[in-house]
Order: sequence, then structure tokens, then C-alpha cells
Amino acid sequence: MKVLVIAAHPDDEVLGCGGTISRFVQEGNDVYIAIMSKGVTSRYEKREDVDKKEIEALQNDSRQVSKLLGAKKSFMYGLPDNRFDTVPLLDIIKIIEELIQKLSPSVIFTHSISDLNIDHTILSRAVITATRPTIKDYCVKEIYSFEVPSSTEWSFGQINHLFNPNYFINIGSNIDTKIEAMEIYEDGKRSYPHPRSTEGLIAIARKWGTTVGVDYAEAFSLVRKLL
Repeated sequence: MKVLVIAAHPDDEVLGCGGTISRFVQEGNDVYIAIMSKGVTSRYEKREDVDKKEIEALQNDSRQVSKLLGAKKSFMYGLPDNRFDTVPLLDIIKIIEELIQKLSPSVIFTHSISDLNIDHTILSRAVITATRPTIKDYCVKEIYSFEVPSSTEWSFGQINHLFNPNYFINIGSNIDTKIEAMEIYEDGKRSYPHPRSTEGLIAIARKWGTTVGVDYAEAFSLVRKLL
């Protein structure tokens, strides 16, 4: 099985489905990760003010995370961080279409359209548009949206709709790898009780685990599935 994870920013892939990536790889699947933005330019008043070394360091972190999780390959596209609304939607769609044509994944994981972060919602829409089944025997059979702590729940259901998961993956054997991967993104770490803290991420995985009767789980919303 070929799985493609499409994330807006470096660390979203870990926050949203790091345990699932690790599990799928362990089970012999090919997992690819696409990171759409540079991930740091929003901290500066002007994009051109960003330190290129900072971008390079974050990209190196992302490659290290990809290797730790066991992804077959990762792709980075350098869209403007937290400014996806300044990029024509069609341009983002075409990036995704070309990637799908190159990889032919059968399963895609991406952001929830209910997220607070504008990059997440735009990317979710772009993925759904890019994967419209316009041809017979289209490769993408399953699409799932994931939550990103400190974005999904912080919309409080005011952006489109609440994240309502109906698909859960047991990550009991992969929670440690998820936490280790998040540790690589030092700039993304937060202290408890922030939801992206180590304690917060474990608590979230436990919450979803108790929902379905396992120790730790990641939760997803099924967008579309064809059998």
C-alpha cells in the first residue's frame, strides 16, 4: 500500500499522524510525506527577512523526522508560511496533482477543513479538489483528515464544523516514536498544559485510545473511501 501524508508545515505530519506513519511503515507499507510550506516565514514582518539558515535547519529537522518515522521519501515545496491565502488555490492543487501522478498513492492523510489555521483549511480544500475522481480506476481510494493540536480544537467549531473523527488507528506500539519525532522539532515544542507539549500529546492519544478501547490511538475523519 502506498500512503501519502500531505501536511502544511513541518511538524504537522507528526502532530497529525506520526504514530500512524510509524505503524504503517512497520507493517510494510510505503509512506511518503509532503510538507507544503517553509514553516518559519510567518514570524517575520516580511518574508524576505527570514534567515535562510533557519529555513535550512527546519528542513533538516523535517528530513530527520521522516527518516525516524521510516518514510520512503519526503518532499518540501516552500509555500509561504501562514500565507497560503496569498497563493492561487489552483497553484496548490497542481502541486498535489503532480505529486499524486508521480507516486500513485492509494491512501492520503491531510488536514481537517475545520482547523483554525488558514494554511490547513486551504490545503484540505486543495487536496479534496486535486483528488476528485475524474477518471476511471483513479489511484486514490481513501482520504482521511487528521487533527493538529492547537489548531483543530481551537477553532471551537466556528470554522466550517467540528472535527468529528470516525476512524481510529491503534498506536500503542508507536507512541514513543511519535514523541521522539516531535522532540526533533525543538522550535515546535511547548510546555504543559499546551496541547503540543509531550504531556499534551500523550493525553490526546490516551483520550482517543479510551474512545476505542486501546491504550493510545490517533483519530481521523474519513473523507472518502472506495472499495
